Amino acid sequence: MASTFGGINTALTSLYAQRRGLDVTGQNIANANTEGYTRQRVRMQAQTGSLNPGVYATTEQVGTGVTVAAVERGRNVYLEERGRTEHANSAYLSSQKASYDQIESVLAEPSDTALQARLHDMWDAWNDVANNWQDPSTRTALIERSNTVAVTLNDAHGSLSNQFQSQNNEMDAYVDQVNALGSSIAQMNHEIVIAQQAGLPANELQDQRDSKIMELSELAGASAQATPNGAVNVYIGSTALVEGFNSRSMTLTGPTTLDGITSTDQVELQWDDTKTNATPGGTMGAMLDTMNTIIPGIVSDLDGVAEAIATTVNLAQAGGFTKDGVPGGDFFTGTTAATIKVAVTKPEDVAFSKGDPTDPTTPALDHLVADKLADIGNSTTGPDATYQAMIGRLGVSAQATSRRSEIQDSVRDQVDTSRDAESGVNLDEEMTNLLTYQRGYEAASRVLTTIDAMLDQLINRTGLVGR
Repeated sequence: MASTFGGINTALTSLYAQRRGLDVTGQNIANANTEGYTRQRVRMQAQTGSLNPGVYATTEQVGTGVTVAAVERGRNVYLEERGRTEHANSAYLSSQKASYDQIESVLAEPSDTALQARLHDMWDAWNDVANNWQDPSTRTALIERSNTVAVTLNDAHGSLSNQFQSQNNEMDAYVDQVNALGSSIAQMNHEIVIAQQAGLPANELQDQRDSKIMELSELAGASAQATPNGAVNVYIGSTALVEGFNSRSMTLTGPTTLDGITSTDQVELQWDDTKTNATPGGTMGAMLDTMNTIIPGIVSDLDGVAEAIATTVNLAQAGGFTKDGVPGGDFFTGTTAATIKVAVTKPEDVAFSKGDPTDPTTPALDHLVADKLADIGNSTTGPDATYQAMIGRLGVSAQATSRRSEIQDSVRDQVDTSRDAESGVNLDEEMTNLLTYQRGYEAASRVLTTIDAMLDQLINRTGLVGR
């Protein structure tokens, strides 16, 4: 038979449990707007009357009250991992979109001050020379417009080089940040494992760890895998950054300038211990792709345009003569966007005539060279066509990346909404819990008061009849 005083303990355990529920609910409400905080809930468990009854034992005891089995975090492991993946993809595309936007702002097409308009002005200047070669001012204008084309190419290369340098410096900072986050997560693993082994709650510390892993996912596309002891292993690509209580570090290697990039020498992330390359995703993966592929590809296309301009004009000049009968020389020097310059500085050095006015047999002075160069702008194989094709490819790539980024952001937001539904604090729900635990506490207090009255009757009033 149950003890007369057993009900006191039953009511007391209820008071403890309901108060713990009130405490946890208050913690949820206090952190309703705390970024990264996970809603906690109390899991209560009934205490049985006898844990190990004998074979022939009998009891009428209904139980010994309630205990708080655990304070659990409202996390869905699948949604958390899905969230890391979608955040990494979103960060990758956002970074790549920003890079394309910056490249497009450098080239600034279409506009009156961009390269396409400058090329049009240069070919028009050749047409002016053909129509009025007697006037030296037309050849002076030609030199100035050609110089503007060269400077525009130089500036475009310089801006792309600065963009590369900026991303390289930013990558250095990100590498330090990843190394610091890895070290911090390893330290948190140690603290969480020790706390859990000691039976102490570590929910808030796990929230901080999850926030750092999410930051790593956006930075480097990190993924995570929980271990049975409560630690979390973090991977970049297929290689561990954090294993248990230990973390690794990485270093940025490769060329530090755009001109140093080749097909065999590129910017890489390298693990310090194994000297092998890391394969990040997220923002850092996009930046590596930008530095190793996108910017060098645009520069290569611009170099092709510069070479086409220099080769086309110089070849025509080599077969022509100046007004004074001097054979034409190179109009441009350099064959890349970074090095192209106008070599001719004086209007009398422009070779616009196919005929030689000093030829003793058939002297002639015409404007056939200028006519030929004036038509280059309309050629389907000329520098303009090459440049237009490059701009078209750039526009298609930028637009596709922008659309993919918008779609990915929507997917990320949907996953975040699902994650928040699982782990976020709902104030309406917490207020309901608050009332539930309050009423439970009041009821347990009433039970305790009732038992106290019963015992008072038993102890102080029993046996007083007839006295």
